[in-house]
Amino acid sequence: QLVLHRCQQYWGHIPAQFSTQELPAMIRSIIVSARHRRIQPPLSGLVRRQALTGNNQSHAAPIASSLDTKCFFSTDQKEKATRVKTKIKTQHGGLPEFLEHWNRNLFRNVGYGLGAITALSIPSGEVVLSAVLGGTTAGYWYLGLQDMKQPGQTIRRNFPVLGHIRYLLESVRPEIRQYFIEGDEDALPFTRMARATVYKRAKGDNSSMPFGTKRDTHAPGYEWVNHSLYPTQLGEQRVMIGANNPKVKHPYSSSLFNISAMSYGALSGNAILALSSGAKMGGFSHNTGEGGVSRFHKEGGADLVWNLGTAYFGAGKFGENGERLFCPDTFVESAQYVKMIEIKLSQGAKPAHGGMLPKEKITPLIAEARMLEYPVEHDCNSPPRHSSFSNPKELCAFIEQLRELSGGKPVGFKLCVGQPEEFTELVHAFIETGIHPDFITVDGSEGGTGAAPPEFSNSIGTPLPEALSFVHAVLVGSGFRDPVDKSKSKIALIASGKHLTGVSLFKSFCLGADVTNAARSFLFSLGCIQALKCNTNTCPTGITTSDPDLEWGLDPMNKQVRVFNFHKKTLHVATEVMEAAGVNSWTEIHPALFVKRTGIGTSRDYSEIFEHLQVKPGELLEGTGPKRLVEAWDLHDGIINRVV
Repeated sequence: QLVLHRCQQYWGHIPAQFSTQELPAMIRSIIVSARHRRIQPPLSGLVRRQALTGNNQSHAAPIASSLDTKCFFSTDQKEKATRVKTKIKTQHGGLPEFLEHWNRNLFRNVGYGLGAITALSIPSGEVVLSAVLGGTTAGYWYLGLQDMKQPGQTIRRNFPVLGHIRYLLESVRPEIRQYFIEGDEDALPFTRMARATVYKRAKGDNSSMPFGTKRDTHAPGYEWVNHSLYPTQLGEQRVMIGANNPKVKHPYSSSLFNISAMSYGALSGNAILALSSGAKMGGFSHNTGEGGVSRFHKEGGADLVWNLGTAYFGAGKFGENGERLFCPDTFVESAQYVKMIEIKLSQGAKPAHGGMLPKEKITPLIAEARMLEYPVEHDCNSPPRHSSFSNPKELCAFIEQLRELSGGKPVGFKLCVGQPEEFTELVHAFIETGIHPDFITVDGSEGGTGAAPPEFSNSIGTPLPEALSFVHAVLVGSGFRDPVDKSKSKIALIASGKHLTGVSLFKSFCLGADVTNAARSFLFSLGCIQALKCNTNTCPTGITTSDPDLEWGLDPMNKQVRVFNFHKKTLHVATEVMEAAGVNSWTEIHPALFVKRTGIGTSRDYSEIFEHLQVKPGELLEGTGPKRLVEAWDLHDGIINRVV
């Protein structure tokens, strides 16, 4: 049967009749045909043997063989069997043959040949030709000798000159994949379709979709909004942060969609200026990131939310050992430029991970933004935790101190949720001290504007849906939030994550958010092409770089309009989604409006998926509510709940 199959494969037909005596000749013919076609025949390594019973019936059995030699017994009599060696083309490891055979000796021989050709060209009088050949030969020898001399890259040492092809192809692989290979829904962290949506809206182009969705609506994981038969009409939606706290003298009216934390230094000055200017045009806020309030933030004129990190840039000083300490006087000086203060406990891109800014990299403008004396004498260490507090009650006292120093502006904190009991312990402290933040920013672990070790980016922290729903549920159960009318809540919730479309905003509202923040989607509006070079200082679009030549290409006057357009269009679509859901305000959005397919033929809304969202106001204070929520809330029951 195997021979018949190979006859069909190699000859294109099956012989009408043949006898067992003809098998050896047919096998040889197949081998020859395979060699001619440069194909390794599947029959290699088989032994044809005459049956010991003498009934002239043949069969084949495998034997061991190398890649270079394939063995056969080709006689009908076992005692007369002889081994026939057939040389088969050597199998290569994926490299073209001329690359695999390239070595240092061949490199030298080619070099000698180039030298000889150059020498022979000199008498011809062709000066240009001789110069080109001479330069090529000299460059060839210089590059090859350098390759053999360097110890760091084995490929270059073993394959001088030609080894550079590997590194060249590796360097352009991301671009080749992005522009020629990836599909509309393939690339991560943002798909081509998602990026295209931002580009179109930022430019003011038509972003509608023809011919229906490209998504598999029957696949597990597909999500949709439960719309109403009776859509509503909504006006502009704003959220008052701090209005329900009598200690706040200057509550802030926030847009539903704002720019998340990105520091000057991580982003170029032109990028910060464009973002701040666009935010001012659109009436939404711009988070400074922990790098301080720079001149570019101020020049843009946006409503600024000051992100106060562990190094207290713009609000600190150096201690005796070079550590960063909070300085009230410096804080007051910077606070006059901002609308709200956000204490950064952790961030989604690298939860519980600090950073170090070497003093050599601190430019005069960076020093100015971070309120450091220039030249800086110490490296700027951003430790994983704050030095101003070490427990929940001390954090409450720090919140109260900042609120007083700022003249009564809203003060909150930002965190990426980790161990649930640590957050519930914070809420217990709010109750015991009578001091609570005016807002909490929940940063999902999918955040990505901070460069971090891959272990932190990939595996540490809680994703936004689980974290946001948990924080909202705990605050509802402890009496700090109203799930029916969120405008009455004592603590506002800000969701920071991959918000790029109106539906992504609506999804976070369903999980409990009052306000949404985004970082990378606004970078796309500036022209980010997802080159993934944010941590190399070689961003081709001039956004995440301090190289003045690259930064020059980003025109803030042009890009501010794109930031404004993207925000306006996205918020408009988000409002249309709310209207389609039949709500009269963002305050009425609830988890049952968002549905997720959990399996083939099965789906559940978010109130069913996240059962802790079914908690009733103040229920945790009575020791009742959803089981997992009660376990996380009770700090003395001996149960350690490590899953949100």
